[in-house]
Amino acid sequence: MEEIGIVIVGGGIAGLATSIALHRKGIKSVVLERAEKVRSEGAGIGTLSNGWRALDQLGVGDRLHLNSSLIHKARTMLIENGKKREFVSNIVDEARCIKRNDLVEALSDALPKGTIRFGSHIVSIEQDKTTLFPVVHLANGNSIKAKVLIGCDGANSIVSDYLQLNPKKAFACRAVRGFTKYPNGHGFPQEVLRIKQGNVLIGRLPLTDNQVFWFLVHMQDNNHNGKDQESIANLCRKWADDLSEDWKEMVKICNVESLTLTHLRYRAPSEIMLGKFRRGTVTVAGDAMHVMGPFLAQGGSAALEDAVVLARCLARKVGPDHGDLLKDCSMKNIEEAIDEYVDERRMRLLGLSVQTYLTGRSLQTSSKVLRLMFIALLLLLFGRDQIRHTRYDCGRL
Repeated sequence: MEEIGIVIVGGGIAGLATSIALHRKGIKSVVLERAEKVRSEGAGIGTLSNGWRALDQLGVGDRLHLNSSLIHKARTMLIENGKKREFVSNIVDEARCIKRNDLVEALSDALPKGTIRFGSHIVSIEQDKTTLFPVVHLANGNSIKAKVLIGCDGANSIVSDYLQLNPKKAFACRAVRGFTKYPNGHGFPQEVLRIKQGNVLIGRLPLTDNQVFWFLVHMQDNNHNGKDQESIANLCRKWADDLSEDWKEMVKICNVESLTLTHLRYRAPSEIMLGKFRRGTVTVAGDAMHVMGPFLAQGGSAALEDAVVLARCLARKVGPDHGDLLKDCSMKNIEEAIDEYVDERRMRLLGLSVQTYLTGRSLQTSSKVLRLMFIALLLLLFGRDQIRHTRYDCGRL
């Protein structure tokens, strides 16, 4: 049986970022990715100031700046019975939209060759009865014993199942994300604009002068699976049918291959507050730990924060001097490091999950009474500065 010091499950944003953070602290890791190559599918990721601080710590911020434009303001417009209400927040710090594949490629390129093992499909995890360290079993029949196992394998995480975390919950809505290119320029302001009309929430973020990332959420229509790209495109056109011409045009001329359809899910705030995110020397990060709705645009940035904090905590207890297999590092030290990571992240993630949940519910409900209740709770818990979460600093690596 192969023995590895630190094994990271999942080669998405959280997994690659965690491996880079460890690498920059002089600690080696192996990333097990079930796909045969780096997964670059997906559309855009709104990345706020806290996310850019983490990217700078990971050493890839400068590269990603080259292909994204600054966002100066966030606007939300509610249209009901022909009446419009608008809420505007000025963004003082840095906010940009970046392509997911640009981010994933930047992260993967920063890793030493051989760090990512593609085609590694995990089928089960068990605890070694003698050493109490985790053992990962792969679909090809091989097994790996790890000193540290970090699950960055998304919302359907096999590692979170091993930790016996409760299943994620689902919002009663689905979302499509995509890109639209305007060869002659789109002419839109450098802002995040969201419009809620009826059961549809649509938003756009300029990526460059010629390209826009957009998302479309239907609060009630859960009957479509989107079996192929063209069916997803047709679904978007149907959802956008009652919107203004510029929005319908944006959806109509989009890059069909960029479209992704997802059923929005979240980990309940109570689970964030009370969940046990460590079992022995096993833990989770990214969506496996705290999948949340897109209503604050913090899912990706929070995953980057996880990577910085986890690597920092492990480095304090493990350090680069224990070698690839961490032979001289005790289980007690590793467990203490993971506990420090979980403790540091828990309250930050609780705040994000509560604010995301309340924001999503306020947009989703058709009841004015419930909407006012959710807005009142947001004001009570987070004050009038509803973008304070963007100024969070996860600290130096």
